[in-house]
Amino acid sequence: MSLDKETEIMGGQSNGSSTCSEESYVKMPTIKFTKLFINGEFIDSVSEKTFETIDPRTGEVITRVAEGDKEDVDLAVKAARAAFDHGPWPRLPGIERGAIMLKFADLIDEHTEELAKLDTVDAGKLFSFGKAVDIPQVAQTLRYYAGAADKIHGEVLKMSSELQAYTLLEPIGVVGHIIPWNFPSTLLFAKVAPSLAAGCTMVVKPAEQSPLSALYYAYLAKLAGVPDGVLNVITGYGETAGAAITHHMDIDKVSFTGSSEVGRKVMQAAAKSNLKAVSLELGGKSPLLIFDDADVDMAADLALLGILFNKGEICGASSRVFVQEGIYDELVKKLTEKAKDWVVGDPFDPNVRQGPQVDKMQYEKILTYIEHGKREGATLLTGGKPAGKKGYYIEPTVFIDVKDDMLIATDEIFGPVMSLMKFKTIEEGIERANKTRYGLAAGVITKNIDVANTVSRSIRAGIIWINCYFAFSNDVPIGGYKMSGFGRDFGMQGLHKYLHTKSVVTPIYNSPWL
Repeated sequence: MSLDKETEIMGGQSNGSSTCSEESYVKMPTIKFTKLFINGEFIDSVSEKTFETIDPRTGEVITRVAEGDKEDVDLAVKAARAAFDHGPWPRLPGIERGAIMLKFADLIDEHTEELAKLDTVDAGKLFSFGKAVDIPQVAQTLRYYAGAADKIHGEVLKMSSELQAYTLLEPIGVVGHIIPWNFPSTLLFAKVAPSLAAGCTMVVKPAEQSPLSALYYAYLAKLAGVPDGVLNVITGYGETAGAAITHHMDIDKVSFTGSSEVGRKVMQAAAKSNLKAVSLELGGKSPLLIFDDADVDMAADLALLGILFNKGEICGASSRVFVQEGIYDELVKKLTEKAKDWVVGDPFDPNVRQGPQVDKMQYEKILTYIEHGKREGATLLTGGKPAGKKGYYIEPTVFIDVKDDMLIATDEIFGPVMSLMKFKTIEEGIERANKTRYGLAAGVITKNIDVANTVSRSIRAGIIWINCYFAFSNDVPIGGYKMSGFGRDFGMQGLHKYLHTKSVVTPIYNSPWL
């Protein structure tokens, strides 16, 4: 790709529109892309409005980003509709779509460090983890679905009369993807990769808290040869740009990851508009059950990982930890020791294990829940306070003496706050684990296979981890029960939700058999 071509795709955007002035452990990224990406070009919003994106390490402005609204969504949908109805993408052989997706993945690999920096400065994510895991995994997700693009097959059906039938799996059409701020890259491609493989076109709205990497990915998609109009990115607010996507009469499906509260609004908008298909991956209040026979040291490590990974900003966080009474005291001691060694600080520091919460609103919400816990009678075992003099850092926080009906045990806090509780029998543990309006994930720690099987089949949640936690893979579908939503990301189920099944029936004349 020539330098002239790259400059053309960038739409004349400055290579130095903004950098973070804060001293850090690595050179801060240059912010290259801040405009909307519609029909293969970076353009200003119709209103020419912009909004600030904030560095959660300092609370300072990184840069200003184009603020898309309904008019911009209309333009993006028009481009996506034209690309679907008349463009090459849905009509390419699957192997050719896959080849472009593989090129896209290679370009991501070439830009891993810069993409990881953007997610760190924009969302407070650990740079070392992003560089080693998050961004390489994004490329692998593209490769996974690229391999599936030429394997989208229907089936031949034998009928009970002089007829035969077969099914076609056809792309669902124009998709609206609404991406959360906690995993700006991973969850973007959990949706974009399978819908590309299916032959769909799309309008993507990244979270307003973390829009920068999505715009960079749009640029790389263009370089890879994704046709104009197939992938459009509208940065802006949920109440305006997001609402315009969910209400749009020419969008065929919306895939949303976020809170249950907003998920309701997405469903209502779909019902009030064109009854578009909807898939929702929503909140969680996931239980982790630790039984008496567990290795206490391993259990303590998994319990902390389950709540502190990504500063607790993950839907499947094990925020309710149930410990069988025989090892409860020993586990409390271990958790206390390990939590004190958990390093909170600048996410660019390779020694840090927990960065800042994504923004001031989330930071204040978490601290408010901590105060609720104290007022309701729970006891702070560790943490409970802000960490550092600036930025949105919070100490790893563990509560004991928690009752099931306390707010800290019922509400999704989305932060580094664990509720630690004691149980006696397997029956009690299962009952209390299921005593939640959510059903996204759960964990079981035991050496007894019978206990593991009983509990994993009894808990109403979309994924159960046994003697591990946050064990993700492109092969494994993830989604919720109850108010944690419906539909699955990843695996072949993550592809099939972007496909329609069409049945075709034809008579058979003079066949020797039916």
